[in-house]
Amino acid sequence: MMPRGRVYVIDDDEAMRHSLEFLLNSADFEVALFESAEAFLAGLAGLEFGCVVSDVRMPGIDGIEMLRRLQGLNCRFPVIIMTGHGDVPLAVEAMKLGAVDFLEKPFDDDLLISMVDSGLKRAEPEARNEAATREIVERVATLSPRERQVMDGLVAGLSNKAIAREYDISPRTIEVYRANVMTKMQAGSLSELVRLAMRAGALKG
Repeated sequence: MMPRGRVYVIDDDEAMRHSLEFLLNSADFEVALFESAEAFLAGLAGLEFGCVVSDVRMPGIDGIEMLRRLQGLNCRFPVIIMTGHGDVPLAVEAMKLGAVDFLEKPFDDDLLISMVDSGLKRAEPEARNEAATREIVERVATLSPRERQVMDGLVAGLSNKAIAREYDISPRTIEVYRANVMTKMQAGSLSELVRLAMRAGALKG
């Protein structure tokens, strides 16, 4: 059976971590535990999309500072902040910094599960969209300087002959570069190449 999604639990309280792991595993989530925000941030680059459930009060980097850093990294993981009684001002600050929700301890198990579910559902399409755009930007980066010039010419509507004249090379050579560009960009047509270039922000103004 496929997991409902990934959840990253961050809490310096070991008993709380394992309690959340048991709860979320039993609800068919794939769970990874972190004892500090530092450990989570250090491994962030290698993590697949998932929902973060973090305590707000932790030694070192607390939940608020972690949210600031995630915001600085433009990370789109939905974050649910767990707060103690009377931490509502902190929870409000967390929401301003991008947390999707907050939960006061002690909390209802079903409420946490529904928050994680809705956080993943809301954020996943945007995260997938961003990942796809990053992949297209990476394709553009594989183009040689000459291939990039040819792509710029193509998406500007220039013919092979016009591009060849501009760079003083033969139209036949442009055809070779054009074929390379289409292959590297994984474009099946000129209109698709234009769409990909637009998505990557690679259109000349």
